[in-house]
Amino acid sequence: MTIYQDDTEAIEALKHAFGSSWDAIDPESVARMRAQNRFKTGLEIAQYTADIMRKDMAEYDADSSVYTQSLGVWHGFIGQQKMISIKKHLKTTNKRYLYLSGWMVAALRSEFGPLPDQSMHEKTAVPALVEELYTFLRQADARELDLLFTALDGARAAGNDDKAAAIQDQIDNYETHVVPIIADIDAGFGNPEATYLLAKKMIEAGACAIQIENQVSDEKQCGHQDGKVTVPHEDFIAKINAVRYAFLELGIDNGIIVSRTDSLGAGLTQKLAVTYQPGDLGDQYNSFLDVDEITEAELGNGDVVIKRDGKLLRPKRLASNLFQFRPGTGEARCVLDSITSLRNGADLLWIETEKPHVAQIAGMMNEVRKVIPNAKLVYNNSPSFNWTLNFRQQAYDNLLAEGKDVSAYDRAKLMSVAYDKTELGRIADESIRTFQRDGSAEAGIFHHLITLPTYHTAALSTDDLAKGYFADQGMLAYVKGVQRREIREGIATVKHQNMSGSDIGDNHKEYFAGEAALKAGGTNNTMNQFEEPVLTSR
Repeated sequence: MTIYQDDTEAIEALKHAFGSSWDAIDPESVARMRAQNRFKTGLEIAQYTADIMRKDMAEYDADSSVYTQSLGVWHGFIGQQKMISIKKHLKTTNKRYLYLSGWMVAALRSEFGPLPDQSMHEKTAVPALVEELYTFLRQADARELDLLFTALDGARAAGNDDKAAAIQDQIDNYETHVVPIIADIDAGFGNPEATYLLAKKMIEAGACAIQIENQVSDEKQCGHQDGKVTVPHEDFIAKINAVRYAFLELGIDNGIIVSRTDSLGAGLTQKLAVTYQPGDLGDQYNSFLDVDEITEAELGNGDVVIKRDGKLLRPKRLASNLFQFRPGTGEARCVLDSITSLRNGADLLWIETEKPHVAQIAGMMNEVRKVIPNAKLVYNNSPSFNWTLNFRQQAYDNLLAEGKDVSAYDRAKLMSVAYDKTELGRIADESIRTFQRDGSAEAGIFHHLITLPTYHTAALSTDDLAKGYFADQGMLAYVKGVQRREIREGIATVKHQNMSGSDIGDNHKEYFAGEAALKAGGTNNTMNQFEEPVLTSR
């Protein structure tokens, strides 16, 4: 027996129990509606996806070639179309997630309008986007199953039992579009209680993995901007605890916490760490401060000093009342941050870097793994990196180190199109292509994501259409650049009425009103000019 058959029989029995007043209820229609609404709450989604991530993490521990990936999305429709594309082309959503980027929430979802990534947007926008994404993913399930139900009815009407059985098998073994979301909570939007309250909302909306960073909440900066300020470890641990308590309160006992350190690019701290004895966690944090050794006689008004090894040390304090770290300590601080987070409840790491360089990432992760062998990284394949320039420079440096002739290249101008088809250009592109595979094998990267790719793709595709439509191409710009490609490439949105739920609604109307239903999908529906949408199920 399948779930579909079980539901049909259960509703048949329930219908019989309620007698003639339920005569209009069709048990199979109810079973179909249940199949189209597999997840009733966000907490069901959070548990289902947490189980997926935990399984994937264990599989990565056994084999680093089975890493996971995601793309950042800023709207439910974009996330939905991404997963539809994955199912259509790759046949399964296995190891593919969604990423919810705080950067894109700030830039695209705030009522204030576009904002920089500095935690100035409404924090409620974050769980709202989690909920929106899962609403659209669930609708993708409902739409695709609706097409299968329609095909099943057609096969039955035609008396084609073999086809009907094959379609029923697709229904019974249907793979959902619902996948894990790694959701960005920035620096927690306030004190630990505020972090806990927001984490609860995100989990209730369906988030199984929450990413939190060690910056000061009210000084938060994008990881690829200057002016980042970190907090002592004890402050950050309190927020990790707050997120864990939120998961446990809601019954998601295996929820995932991604601990992000911005220490590589953060040269400032808001305050000195509390320390009780030499070598404790606070003392280790303070040991990276940029200090001047002074005598008691040199103490000035309002000076703050640290005593270490019998010496008085005055941390360098800026006019902003922030303290600065010694230059060159970023990597060591990232290693300490990462080990400390994993020892205090985090499950995955995120080290924000200034460039995509496997050896640099591996250097830090190897140090972490000396202490915690199964440490795993979530890595930002950021659009803030100039990937072409970075990898061409890496290729140039490698060729030079190998004693190859690089006189044909100008290292400062390697972005030039003139280098696209050169040996150096091909080497760089191949390194970009294999970056995720190499990083997972050599640097402990479990999950690769691009934070804001769909921000860029939306701008690029809109530019492509606008420059032709408003110039001499007119409608041909849309037809040739969009609709003709949709038709020929099997993009389901060409039948946009179907994608928006019109056919689902028609079937529901028929369930509810029978032959009296006023349906939108009749002969006068212009969507009939297009072929049926391509099913993405296996």
